[in-house]
Amino acid sequence: MRNPLSKTITTIQPSGIRKFFDIVHEMKDAISLGVGEPDFDTPWHIRDEGIYSLEKGRTFYTSNAGLKELKIEIDKYLKRRFGVSYDYNNEIMVTVGGSEAIDIAMRAMLDPGDEVLIPQPSYVSYLPCCVLANGTPVIIELKAENQFRLTPEELEAAITPKTKLLVLPFPNNPTGAIMEKEDLEKIAEVVKKYDLFVLSDEIYSELTYTGNNHVTIASLPGMKERTILINGFSKSYAMTGWRLGYACGPEVIIKQMLKISLCSSNRQSTAHRRRNSSREPLSEASPMHRYSPWQTRSSMP
Repeated sequence: MRNPLSKTITTIQPSGIRKFFDIVHEMKDAISLGVGEPDFDTPWHIRDEGIYSLEKGRTFYTSNAGLKELKIEIDKYLKRRFGVSYDYNNEIMVTVGGSEAIDIAMRAMLDPGDEVLIPQPSYVSYLPCCVLANGTPVIIELKAENQFRLTPEELEAAITPKTKLLVLPFPNNPTGAIMEKEDLEKIAEVVKKYDLFVLSDEIYSELTYTGNNHVTIASLPGMKERTILINGFSKSYAMTGWRLGYACGPEVIIKQMLKISLCSSNRQSTAHRRRNSSREPLSEASPMHRYSPWQTRSSMP
């Protein structure tokens, strides 16, 4: 019998972190530091919205791009918090967590042989997503003496004529490193010099403690049209199991990402439509903005 497996998939190693997570999960009283799991419950007002949607039977298919109301509020949030705005109709799509956004962005952008620069340590799925999208991963080892920040010198040294995409995993897990505005400005100059694109994974954007707000590279001059901004609700609102993320970027890229997502049979979940009700959509006046995402369950109503 012929080999039923793809040669590509057999070259990808299983996630050691996930294996460790599964082992620890079976151990009594063990504290796992293996995955980016917040240590508080999803705030009650968010769980209440999910319950309400289930009670009303809102469990049907929705647009693959996500609910209009949700995309509008995502744009408002990004503009309010980070000074960058997107056309909700053409430049924002809701995804099954940030992981799907990373996967389909690479599949939409890469041709065989295109090189993807991946700073490490970082999220374990960047490399296999690149390989499955027929790209060639190029690792940039971040250094402790640079506070695990990516420097323009490190970036430029890794660029070849085949380089197309830079993964920018900041704020970073597991190092905790951040890139401040002056750091990003230097990286942006190199990106523009070599005509690269950026996949900016900003899922930890609300977990910065320097006293300054997180800065997205998409807000810098000439970078919005070169950047796919990926974020979600998993880390800031302890919604890892809800699988609710989003991608924002140029219409030409988002359109192709949507085409890929349409080929997936089960990407729409209850979380994508939980706001499709008579209740107010997410806004500054909504409960989402009246509570800190770090409030514990005991402090919720």
